[in-house]
Amino acid sequence: MADDELKEKLIEDITLLKYVGINPVVVHGGGPAINKTLNRLNIKANFIDGLRVTDKETMEIVEMVLSAQINKEIVALMNKMQAKAVGISGKDGGLITAKKKNFNDPKKDLGFVGEVEQINPELVEKLIEDGYIPVIAPVGVNAQGETLNINADSVAGELAASLKAEKLIYLTDVDGIRYDAKDASSRVSQLRFKEIKEWIADGKIQGGMLPKVEGCMQAVERGVIRTHILNGLVAHPLLLEIFTDQGVGTMILKD
Repeated sequence: MADDELKEKLIEDITLLKYVGINPVVVHGGGPAINKTLNRLNIKANFIDGLRVTDKETMEIVEMVLSAQINKEIVALMNKMQAKAVGISGKDGGLITAKKKNFNDPKKDLGFVGEVEQINPELVEKLIEDGYIPVIAPVGVNAQGETLNINADSVAGELAASLKAEKLIYLTDVDGIRYDAKDASSRVSQLRFKEIKEWIADGKIQGGMLPKVEGCMQAVERGVIRTHILNGLVAHPLLLEIFTDQGVGTMILKD
């Protein structure tokens, strides 16, 4: 999403899916744009296990960048391509009820970082029924009314399960999961739960890939038929995955 040309091609692909009768739902993050804004304001970004540490000041900036900047940019691009897109956040229509993420370790306090407690898909289902493409910023609200920053990969997995989606696709900047993170030729086309747990324990899956893998596993456990991790830096990864027999990225399977 940082490359304007790739971004437009991706939006074109999502729009095409809608035209051919598939109902895409987009969940986006915004790490690079958030970092850029924080750097401009001289606020240091810290991460624990791939998740952003978020104090109150940072939370205000995160919500501004996600909901007011990136979300509306994606919606504007889709509408320019004659798709009907609507941007919402997890705060709208009670979509995401969240709770603060707790590692049971005082040294791992993430601040205003949440995890999904409950998804109410009614608003998203209504938008789909009315012919819109929902574009969702991953922030939610807890029982105390506090706004929480939620990892977009986790939100996508939970939402896919709640919507009983046929397919969940994560786009990242690598070509799937690799046996050796530094060796592009070591990509695995399929990975099962047992292997995933071993790889996580061995440190082969970590950082930003961890929430994606966990989101895939959670979605599969709850009935999503196919989950994939694809490289968003290549041309038309969505079309290749959905409309061809060519294997791209990594597919997550149960044991």
